[in-house]
Amino acid sequence: MSRVWALSDLHLSHPGNRAALENLPAHPDDWLILAGDVAHGAQRLEWCFARLTPKFRQVVWVPGNHELWTIPDAPPGLRGVALYEHLVGIARSHGVLTPEDPYPALELPDGPVLIAPLFLLYDYSFRPRHVRRDQVVRWARETGAVCADETLLHPDPWPDRDSWCAARCEDAAARLASVPADLPKLLVNHFPLEEEHAVLPQIPRFTPWCGTRRTRGWHRRFNACAVVYGHLHIRDTHWLDGVPFQEVSLGYPRQWNRRRGIGAYLREVTLAPRGATVR
Repeated sequence: MSRVWALSDLHLSHPGNRAALENLPAHPDDWLILAGDVAHGAQRLEWCFARLTPKFRQVVWVPGNHELWTIPDAPPGLRGVALYEHLVGIARSHGVLTPEDPYPALELPDGPVLIAPLFLLYDYSFRPRHVRRDQVVRWARETGAVCADETLLHPDPWPDRDSWCAARCEDAAARLASVPADLPKLLVNHFPLEEEHAVLPQIPRFTPWCGTRRTRGWHRRFNACAVVYGHLHIRDTHWLDGVPFQEVSLGYPRQWNRRRGIGAYLREVTLAPRGATVR
């Protein structure tokens, strides 16, 4: 019977992380969820897929913000939606499931679970109520907290990232609502789904780039048995309404112990007990 592992924020632009990935042990019967920020640059993303897909029965990927950066060695003319679609094509060429593919149902010991990879972005709504949208970047800059997305992540053809986020959330909600409500779902997104989980003690004003209030309560709305996310580089599990929310980042080289190897940071996904009431 397959097990489900998860990892995010591999940040393979760092040579140490890339070298360590080569030694990740194989789990040929298991599934691997990659919850975004694998790398910036299509070539490194493809390099990662080429090395991980032979080691797992199935790989599932959702993009983080780093994958969507338009950097000097990006394919000419690709940014925004076009870049995302290009990355989806790379994933599919390696047999990797993406947010654009039908949600797979995985048979587990307690019954089937629908795995729902999501690409939802953020809309700057994770901010104090007194900070207006048109002031939020300036407010964050007051403490030096600014995301490189402001210059590298383009929303084309959408007018802004807020609009792209709204469209992605509407599409995902419609898809989730179209599948059987009684089927437990494992929701996967790069960014946290709940604002209360977007807590960054070292850079507290970075939260506007960490999600959207549009996803509040999705674990109840769509009968989630687990939520997997990354982005924060703070590995942890939070239980909310009987559902485990698992942050599964590896992080930058200084944020993990290379002597342990990346295999030690694979997180086996915890599921809420079958039949548990989501309050």
